[in-house]
Amino acid sequence: MASLLLLNHLQSPPLSTPHTTTFNNTPTTTLSFSSKTKPPFILKCSSTSNLSPKMDQEDVEEKEQETFDFDAPLRQVWREIQGMKDWKGLIEPTMNPLLRREIIRYGELAQACYDSFDFDPHSKYCGTCKYHPSHFFHQLNIPHSGYTITRYIYATSNINLPNFFQKSNLASVWSPHANWMGYVAVNTDKEHIKHLGRRDILIAWRGTVTYVEWIHDLKDILRPALFSRDQTIKVESGFHDLYTKKEHSCTYCSFSAREQVLSEVKRLLNYYKDEEISITVTGHSLGAALAVLSAYDIAEVRLNVVGDGGDRVPVTVFSFAGPRVGNLKFKERCEELGVKVLRVVNVHDVVPTVPGIITNEKFRFQKYIEDALSFPWSYAHVGTEIALDHTESPFVKGNVDLVSAHNLEVHLHLVDGYHGKEKRFCLASKRDIALVNKSCDFLRSEYGVPPNWRQDENKGMVRGRDGRWVLPERPRLEAHPPDMAHHLQQVLDNHLAGQQLETT
Repeated sequence: MASLLLLNHLQSPPLSTPHTTTFNNTPTTTLSFSSKTKPPFILKCSSTSNLSPKMDQEDVEEKEQETFDFDAPLRQVWREIQGMKDWKGLIEPTMNPLLRREIIRYGELAQACYDSFDFDPHSKYCGTCKYHPSHFFHQLNIPHSGYTITRYIYATSNINLPNFFQKSNLASVWSPHANWMGYVAVNTDKEHIKHLGRRDILIAWRGTVTYVEWIHDLKDILRPALFSRDQTIKVESGFHDLYTKKEHSCTYCSFSAREQVLSEVKRLLNYYKDEEISITVTGHSLGAALAVLSAYDIAEVRLNVVGDGGDRVPVTVFSFAGPRVGNLKFKERCEELGVKVLRVVNVHDVVPTVPGIITNEKFRFQKYIEDALSFPWSYAHVGTEIALDHTESPFVKGNVDLVSAHNLEVHLHLVDGYHGKEKRFCLASKRDIALVNKSCDFLRSEYGVPPNWRQDENKGMVRGRDGRWVLPERPRLEAHPPDMAHHLQQVLDNHLAGQQLETT
């Protein structure tokens, strides 16, 4: 049974002298385009346009909306916002303002993975995070996030996704095998916890800025997830490798990304066991695939089952521009386990359409083909979809730029202006439109925002006392906590106990 979990950490070498990465504490940008800056204009718009006749489903959604208290604070309705009722009545016919704010908030926490990642191939730190966990949100100009990062996540780059990983051109590098993949964080600010109505454990996965970096590496090959006894539950092999593979010769990858996440979530659940808790996973692009996969994993190994009464901690995914992850059985199992997934997509983005172009959840006979014929390329999206269209925004270019259509900041801009199907685009929070061009060129030229404007000041170079410019060394950071194997063993024991209960 232990092999089902792939948690062969007990055979891993002890982490007595962890090799560590280093970080730069210098400011990241001098531009004044921030999410708190109001744009120097107001878009005049009406909240509705001529609507088509209501269909039966829309009538149901209206009734759901009537039962939801739109004036209630988040702390009273957070379970609904986290998907307890699959967001019925909260998206259509009118987008719920609390839900919109939470989608944008989690999207910004995913965007932080891009803004903090070292993409520079001329840096020996290429492929890692530029900031120390204690300074992470402050360096990104979001000091009031309410979260404290408790650990970073690393994955081995020795897998069949070569266009996803960033590597340095230099001979002396921080790690020849690892890439920084995201972080685990938890609410520690009392006012923020009160506002949310619970303590939130957050897992944020790094993805890809553009779809061309990795999408051509997908082989569309399904393989059993092996997180349970059921081998008919299958996921795309590249996502599975990225999540589960390890590299014993690398300190950062001596534990897989999966083991790093499960052990840390277990530790936090133990620490805050007497509190109201939620687990939220977010990511963009390939990071969205990892978000869905890790959320399923948490629920499948019963990590979210706490207390003697078997209460389940809610597990929610806020996915942005994510591809399909697994087959129809994977989708059905996620639903059985109560994993809630809200997928935000741009209808002009290619990534959400793959893998599974031939057979997917839109195909009427998918279940028959998958069960009876064992068709090996059958994929299905999980959860509820919000389909956005960037051509409805008056701020962005109307052309179908596949790279920009996939951009996360573009998605957050579209969420801010979305009010429901066939309703006019109108920015609800006046989120700064300059953020759209942070890492792309998609805003109309009349707004005067330069493309790809976000960059480190002087590319991270600092001038020393001797007048010379150098790239400073970054402080050391422990690769893995010393009690990680202990918490992994708890995850394994809990999972095996759950399997015995199912058998009896």
